[in-house]
Amino acid sequence: MNNGVLLEEELIKKSQQKRRTSPSNFKVRFFVLTKSKLAYFEQRPGKKRILKGSIELSKIKCVEIVKSDITVPCHYKYPFQIFHDSYLLYVFAPSQASCQKWVLTLKEATRSNNNLVTKFHPNFWIDGRWRCCAQSEKLATGCVEYISAKTVSKKPLPPTPDNNWKLQLDSKETPLQVIAIYDYSAQNPQELTLRCNEEYYVINNSEIHWWLVQDKNGHEGYVPSSYVAEKSPANLQIYEWYNKNISRSKAETLLKEEGKEGAFMVRDSRQPGMYTVSVFTKALSNDNNPVIKHYHIKETSDNPKKYYVAEKHVFNCIPELINYHQHNSGGLVTRLRCAVSCWREKAPVTAGLSYGKWMINPQELTFEQEIGVGQFGVVHLGYWLDRMKVAIKTIRPGAMSEEDFVEEAQVMMKLSHPKLVQLHGVCMQQAPMCLVFEFMENGCLSDYLKRQRGSSSKEDLLGMCQDVCEGMAYLEQASVIHRDLAARNCLVGEYQVVKVSDFGMSRYVLDDQYTSSMGTKFPVRWSAPEVFCYSRYSTKSDVWSFGVLMWEIFTEGKTPYENKTNAEVVEDISAGARLYKPRLTSNAIYKLMMHCWSERQDDRPSFSVLLSQLNEISESDFEVFRNSEKI
Repeated sequence: MNNGVLLEEELIKKSQQKRRTSPSNFKVRFFVLTKSKLAYFEQRPGKKRILKGSIELSKIKCVEIVKSDITVPCHYKYPFQIFHDSYLLYVFAPSQASCQKWVLTLKEATRSNNNLVTKFHPNFWIDGRWRCCAQSEKLATGCVEYISAKTVSKKPLPPTPDNNWKLQLDSKETPLQVIAIYDYSAQNPQELTLRCNEEYYVINNSEIHWWLVQDKNGHEGYVPSSYVAEKSPANLQIYEWYNKNISRSKAETLLKEEGKEGAFMVRDSRQPGMYTVSVFTKALSNDNNPVIKHYHIKETSDNPKKYYVAEKHVFNCIPELINYHQHNSGGLVTRLRCAVSCWREKAPVTAGLSYGKWMINPQELTFEQEIGVGQFGVVHLGYWLDRMKVAIKTIRPGAMSEEDFVEEAQVMMKLSHPKLVQLHGVCMQQAPMCLVFEFMENGCLSDYLKRQRGSSSKEDLLGMCQDVCEGMAYLEQASVIHRDLAARNCLVGEYQVVKVSDFGMSRYVLDDQYTSSMGTKFPVRWSAPEVFCYSRYSTKSDVWSFGVLMWEIFTEGKTPYENKTNAEVVEDISAGARLYKPRLTSNAIYKLMMHCWSERQDDRPSFSVLLSQLNEISESDFEVFRNSEKI
């Protein structure tokens, strides 16, 4: 390290959006911290670094780790913030140790600044408000006390992460301990087999989808990060009664399917950070019809906070609360007897078929029947190594260049979310080229809606909208534009879970906008005005398409503007006409559709806002949908 350089490392920065028209993007930059300034450079292999910006340390007012519940929208998952002048710089580090190292070093370097703030915002500024306190002024005074290096004793920097686990175990640093929440069989010598409920130590978690861990016998290997959860009383994921992303209606369906007195689950409440206990009972009904009661888990104002359902029974953590009510009704309608889980039965798909594997040998694939035809080719049901069901998308000769194909694959391999169809890998060693996806047994949403017409409840239809919106909110945060969002490009799996698919027209963009330069066809009936007029795509044009997709869902698979030509559709939309209100749609849902179809793209909501509104509608419309008691 050069003289005068305190730290240097490749990190990712989010644009500071100093102008209103500045794009919201993420760039990999090489950061260099000296005693006087923080500079960041564009670094290309074999070329000289180009200075892209710098911050005088004397102008820094706050440096702190960002704590948030949202999905971090880039490949480095450990954010910290630098507040300087009147601007906010978000920086993303590759590991927790790296993040802490930068924050501690910057705090120490700015400890003598006389412009340090007294309070800061611990969460992100998104969609015109602070997620921590909901203030709508970006420069509003923070909501949490800022502890600078002035106010604490000087501490040594944490040790540099080391891949030698034995050295880490001997150090005073406490390694992250996790519990396997699924079984996993190692697919190659680099991986480690997981056994459900066994404990492991994390050696390296700098990669998003695969972590290097060590078992109790000292064996090391990579495992899917989604198959483990941090061992902590506050981490509910390790308990089988916890169902994270599940709507009230789906919770009721699962509890009724279980059909046992005292069947229960804990799920996320509509209010972020809050939880609800849902319980099945027949004790309240004279005619033996089941009733589902929903109890909000309340928090005390103590520090540290405590939890309760009935005021007489207060506990230090939620697992203690659940354990008590499993043995005592304690004010509930019945004792919690049988935990119900919708996620333990089937493990999530992994990013890639195994660690480091994304190129698939064609001899490992077995083709079965054709199950669909896409924009670029035919889709077959198949098997990988004769044991895993997959969907194999073959590319028609001339439909896509190999360069385009690799670009699409690289984008999709970096994306992994429960509501996105997962790409397992690609096969390019022989013609035709193909993509290998997770298999979704119920096919495309458009066909599924038509097959199920008349048998899907309104809650089911709203749940489909929520599923798609979750996937799109993830893409939005990752700065990925779908560009062809429609029911035909969503797939339905088990438990009626809907996932976003078909990125055949998508492009990974850093400036949140892509203007078609190839004159490619686009689906007029799902397209926003700026798309069919100027071929300008953005996440807000995806929002317009999502409004049309919601309309498809609530009409159970009808074609938008079904009696009009494409030219007539363009003319009508340009004149301000919009799709009619479907019979199964509530006023609140149709109002949301109309919001998606705002003429000006800046007037349309983001997917994160849409998801919040859909969740709220799911709760508030429940009484209308089911004509049942709202608890």
